[in-house]
Amino acid sequence: PQMIHFLNLIRWKNLLMIALMQYLIKYALLLPFKESHGVLTSLSDFNFFLLVLATLLIAAGGYIINDIYDVETDKINKPNKLIINKHITENNATALFMVFNIIGVGIGFYLANGIGKAGFFSIFFIASALLYVYSTSLKQIAVVGNVVVSIVVALSILLVGIFELVPAINANNKAVQMTFINIIRDYAIFAFLINLVREMVKDLEDIEGDQKAGIQTLPVLLGRERATKIAFIVSLVPILSITYYVITYLFKQQIVVGYFLILVVAPLIYVSLKLFNAQQKTQYKHISLVLKLVMLSGMGSIIIYNFILK
Repeated sequence: PQMIHFLNLIRWKNLLMIALMQYLIKYALLLPFKESHGVLTSLSDFNFFLLVLATLLIAAGGYIINDIYDVETDKINKPNKLIINKHITENNATALFMVFNIIGVGIGFYLANGIGKAGFFSIFFIASALLYVYSTSLKQIAVVGNVVVSIVVALSILLVGIFELVPAINANNKAVQMTFINIIRDYAIFAFLINLVREMVKDLEDIEGDQKAGIQTLPVLLGRERATKIAFIVSLVPILSITYYVITYLFKQQIVVGYFLILVVAPLIYVSLKLFNAQQKTQYKHISLVLKLVMLSGMGSIIIYNFILK
């Protein structure tokens, strides 16, 4: 089952989630408002598929290079999930990383020229470079690594707004286009915050291997207890910001308020409470899973915009 090892290497579940987020933004947030609000998009269905593909290739490349540099820590943190040198050689993995990035950035170049914004190609290049630098050096720096990964996740959401809405802005539709760009920006911030907490929790989970490999994550530098408290404080930020957002913008829409409170805010409060007393690897793993689900339910809320903005 070489295919299974390959799929695990590129974290196919995470890639599916990225693709889902991007498709939701185009087909549940932008296209439904073409008629009613005059939202203009720039990419054909096929070119949008290419945008998603380019994003996934660069993300997959990021996961591969990360695993290549993580062999030593993974031997300790997740020995049963080790893929590099066990199922796939390091040379093959490196070749895959190169190919994925070249194709991903290449597609980005093609798309950017296609919408007449050649400069947008740099976003793919920057994302690709960031993931490489992250794996080779930034990961060693406490918090910086967490922030970089979270920025790349947020970028994958922003990309849709940048490629779909920005090129189609004209004097008549500027207000509408900007409204939707702002909605996408808010989702990107949400994804950034949730991911940041999750990355911090994963560092707490992986403290043993990171310690032995000399990776200076926050838990390694400050000890598990202090780092857990910091993660707890950071976990309050998305709760407060989402609550503020719902109260300020969505308070009249009971369905939406209910959705956010039950499926996003409540699980986040649960995460914070769990984090406050967490000590064991299994607890951190559980928290990380809940955060992944919150990411899904948060992005899923895009579907409700059809009911709000009509």
